[in-house]
Amino acid sequence: MESRGAAKAEPEGPVAVPVRRTARRAAINSRTNLMLIVAVSLAAAMELAGLPFLLRLWGAPALWLIVPVVVLTPTHWGLIHEAIHGQLFADRRLNENVARTLAIMLSLPFEAVRFGHLMHHRFTREPYDRPDVHEGDGSRWRTRITYYFRLLGGFYVGELLLPLLAFLPVKTARALVARTVGAEGPVGADVGRLVTGFATDPARRQRTRRDWLLTVALYACAFYLYGVWWPALAATMYLRGVWLSLADNLPHYDVALDEPGRARNFRVARVWQGILMNHHLHRTHHQHPTLPWTALPALARETASPADAAREDAYFRSVLRQFSGTVTVKNTR
Repeated sequence: MESRGAAKAEPEGPVAVPVRRTARRAAINSRTNLMLIVAVSLAAAMELAGLPFLLRLWGAPALWLIVPVVVLTPTHWGLIHEAIHGQLFADRRLNENVARTLAIMLSLPFEAVRFGHLMHHRFTREPYDRPDVHEGDGSRWRTRITYYFRLLGGFYVGELLLPLLAFLPVKTARALVARTVGAEGPVGADVGRLVTGFATDPARRQRTRRDWLLTVALYACAFYLYGVWWPALAATMYLRGVWLSLADNLPHYDVALDEPGRARNFRVARVWQGILMNHHLHRTHHQHPTLPWTALPALARETASPADAAREDAYFRSVLRQFSGTVTVKNTR
């Protein structure tokens, strides 16, 4: 579904990774997005600069302020996500500049996150994109250990380290991608080609190096401000990373390849819908990736059958279900 500015959607994404369009349209709610940007920016300012001051002033009781910072993690990511799809603001340049700034505040590499998310939309639940599945080759325990590491913050750690590829020589980066990106399945060659192209693109490498250095400088200053309280900042980063890792895996966990959108919707209390930016309606988002987040609930109600509603599990209960471990997906290719 397209909205104002949807013709400009998917800024700087993989050229060969189109996002399916639909005939539906919905206006971008720029005012709500701006309010959320202010909220997450204040939370980031608290995390990076306000909390160390309050810890020296109040001591350990100030640690409770970590809670709202962590709770707003999906909102922070959700705003970046909207910009990736061209739905944060109508202007493409504003979308990118705001998203890049938000990504630095969350210590996420915007170039890699944008590319990876658009790849995920095209190749959802293909072999490289289903960490919860043991394909039958190799050690089942290795698959399980890797899965739990990813679930408990490993996904976030990987994204923190991914920009280091941009500092390697191009030949080294190309060889590393060839060794680490699987070529399984009918789209394996396409995935490898696109990832290699991304990792070796000069403009993207330059932007990635710049953003990573800005992120390192920002967080180095924050750790300096915390002083002896530095473990509080490290813990906050870890908790935010765990939330992002769990939320990234959740909508596709144990999802068969023949399920609509290869993703699931969930039920969640109304108070959480704005915080999650309606990411509990992930199947609807995958089916209509250019629709703004504020339009998803109405579309989900309009298109859901009684059987669909009956299959929707509670969001936070499903978060815990992920710890059941690796699975075998039906209808694998």
